[in-house]
Amino acid sequence: MDTSTTEPPAIANRGGTANARSGVYWVATVLVAGELGLGGVWDIARIPYVRELVSHLGYPSYFLVLLGVWKVLGAVALLVPGRALLKEWAYAGAFFTYTGAIVSHLSTGYDLGEVGLLAVLTTLTVVSWALRPASRRTPRITGP
Repeated sequence: MDTSTTEPPAIANRGGTANARSGVYWVATVLVAGELGLGGVWDIARIPYVRELVSHLGYPSYFLVLLGVWKVLGAVALLVPGRALLKEWAYAGAFFTYTGAIVSHLSTGYDLGEVGLLAVLTTLTVVSWALRPASRRTPRITGP
C-alpha cells in the first residue's frame, strides 16, 4: 500500500506494516473511547466513588455532569467514521482531561495511585492520534 500520497513520509513509515499500525491504532482508540464513554456515564450518574474523588480534588459536583457529557460525546466522535475535525477536538479534550486529572492528583496529593493509569490513558490518546488513518485526519492545507 502506497501511503506517500496520503500521509507525510515520517508518519507513513511509523509503526511498521499497515496492518500492525492499524491494529495498534484501533486498540488504543477503543481503550480511550471506552474509558471516555464509561467514565462519562459514571460522571453523569455521579456514582459515589467518582463524586467523592472529585470532591477530594476540590471540584464542585456539577462539574461531573459537564465533564461526563463531553466525555461521552468525545467517545462517540472518536469511533464514528468521518468528521476529522470533530475527532481533533475529541483528542484534545481527552488529552486535557487526562493531563488535568494528573495535575489535580499531584497537586492535592489525593489518590496518587490514579496517576499511573492516567499517564497510560494520556499515552494511549497520543498513540491513537498519531496513528490515525488518513481518512480520520483533517486535510492538509498547502500554501500557494
